[in-house]
Amino acid sequence: FNFTQSNIFGTHVLLEAAKCHRGIRRFIHVSTDEVYGEGETFETEAMKEEHVLEPTNPYAATKAGAEFLVKSYHRSFKLPCIITRGNNVYGPHQFPEKLIPKFTNQLLRGRAVTLHGDGSNTRNFLYVEDVARAFEVILHKAKPGQILNIGGDNEISNLEVAKKLIDILGFGDKEEDLITFVPDRKFNDLRYTINSGKLAQLGWKEEMSWEEGLRTTVEWYKKYTSRFGNIEDALVAHPRIGVAPGQGVTNT
Repeated sequence: FNFTQSNIFGTHVLLEAAKCHRGIRRFIHVSTDEVYGEGETFETEAMKEEHVLEPTNPYAATKAGAEFLVKSYHRSFKLPCIITRGNNVYGPHQFPEKLIPKFTNQLLRGRAVTLHGDGSNTRNFLYVEDVARAFEVILHKAKPGQILNIGGDNEISNLEVAKKLIDILGFGDKEEDLITFVPDRKFNDLRYTINSGKLAQLGWKEEMSWEEGLRTTVEWYKKYTSRFGNIEDALVAHPRIGVAPGQGVTNT
């Protein structure tokens, strides 16, 4: 029930707190592109904000549920709410349970990356500074009641991400040995595709290229991964939710 607790109950608590504080000028709710559901083929048209929500997994369903709460507070109590639905964020400082820092840290430790399924699932990766710029635009230019997609143009398969990281780290000659395939997650949609035209009309555009963003990110982890302490639990193929750092892995 972790997703329900944080995404639905947590959002409801914040909405109630904001409703009781009459000085709130903006309530920006950060949702996800996953609420639209899976892009079933690579020909699926990019989804706009008006698209029906069809979440395919429990996490996405709780995010969609939270959105309905936000909409209700905007309509019933005139709370100045704005909803964003974004692509996958990457960049420095991200905890290593996420794909790019996880693969980077596995490789830096001389280990093979652990790809779920056959690695063909794609995601659109957006550099963290571009996301920050998007929220700056939304904060100052979006109107209460609006829903805005935040998406980039870097749709790439997990397998290609792994190969690119291997190349950046100089292990290209060992690529075959550094890629392993593990059982897929219970729910792992093929792709998510969103149209960010509305946000572009407000003046936002993606500025960081995939190549530069990935290299910048890798360099950061080469220097500063130690800041996270013991991350062994995050680097296993299927991390367990709720396990204290250092308690889920036994060194042999």
